[in-house]
Amino acid sequence: MLVDFKDLPETSRVWIYQANRSFTQEELEEIKEKLDGFLAQWTAHGANLRAGYEIKYKRFITIGLDQGLNAASGCSIDASVHFIQELEQEYSVDLMDKMNVSFKQGEFVAYKPLTDFKKMAKNRSVSPNTIVFNNLVTNIAEYRTNWEVPAKDSWHNRFLN
Repeated sequence: MLVDFKDLPETSRVWIYQANRSFTQEELEEIKEKLDGFLAQWTAHGANLRAGYEIKYKRFITIGLDQGLNAASGCSIDASVHFIQELEQEYSVDLMDKMNVSFKQGEFVAYKPLTDFKKMAKNRSVSPNTIVFNNLVTNIAEYRTNWEVPAKDSWHNRFLN
């Protein structure tokens, strides 16, 4: 059951998929249609799942699920991963690689392999105040307060001197 992401409770579980490039406006429209279709029919053992999504910076797809209605099952999570993998193939984009880091450079969002980010931290090309995206948040409350944060306030801090 598709709902507006803004209408999901703060306790809703989130999954964040970061793209290795920005989507074009045309791709964004197509992806939104596909997300609408997938979430409208997403179920767990035949029970509707109350879910929504948002896309930020033309590169982050965040799916939220109100587990107060029905919780995701292993099969429903597998279905969502399969759906994301289909997007990866269709748009020749990487959405599942967790070994990459996204961070802001001015108004732009940069995407680097973790090894490059570590080197940038060592060379002080990124600072404790560099805004990073903490894709490890687990619910909407954390997503709203701890997703887009200075590196010093995230797990990225371990790479800063």
